[in-house]
Amino acid sequence: MYRGYVLHAKPYQENSALLKLLVDGLGRVDAVARLGSGKRSLKSIVQPFQPLLFALSGRSELRNLNQIETASPAVPLSGDALYSAIYLNELLVRALAQVQSGESLFVPYHQTLIALAREFSQTPLRFFELTLLEELGCMPSLTHDANGIALDAAQLYRWLPESGFLPGDGVFPGRVLLALAARELDAADWSYAKRLTRVLLQPVVGERPLLSRQLFSNRALPKNQE
Repeated sequence: MYRGYVLHAKPYQENSALLKLLVDGLGRVDAVARLGSGKRSLKSIVQPFQPLLFALSGRSELRNLNQIETASPAVPLSGDALYSAIYLNELLVRALAQVQSGESLFVPYHQTLIALAREFSQTPLRFFELTLLEELGCMPSLTHDANGIALDAAQLYRWLPESGFLPGDGVFPGRVLLALAARELDAADWSYAKRLTRVLLQPVVGERPLLSRQLFSNRALPKNQE
């Protein structure tokens, strides 16, 4: 049995669904699942953010999902934490393909969901984005510049695609880059970290806007946050 999460689902034929999954040890897997109908329907559990156990069969790019059951209760997400988790799912669907499936991302993804459910914070989002970049081989050094010189915490750096960071005339503080390398991030530096990961992820997700970002921007805010 495998454990995994549904990243995206859409109806397929009668009482079935086409699923994009994140599977422990396998990464991105596309599969079809027969959900059934009536009291025995599996529709209520084959949902995003519900940890699942299942078997996989077939050898084509579209596998068959069988023996589906819950591994634990669904991760309780709401508000900004839910919007953020939806973003993570869209990011993974966009970034992962058959040739770069993200075999080691299941545990970091699960841990990020749990952290978001416990208390919303941008910090676990940024750390997961860095983990994804590392998994894809797209992560630049956050401790040394493009010339191999150790970053200076007091210096500003600019990003040079396919090369790295260079000092001077930049927008990324060295202290923030060094903190991210150590997986440390203060709330005061969230804006720098968000700007950085967006720049680094752009070649991965492409030019088409992420729908989840628009959804997050259009969400209804409490009156005291409008």
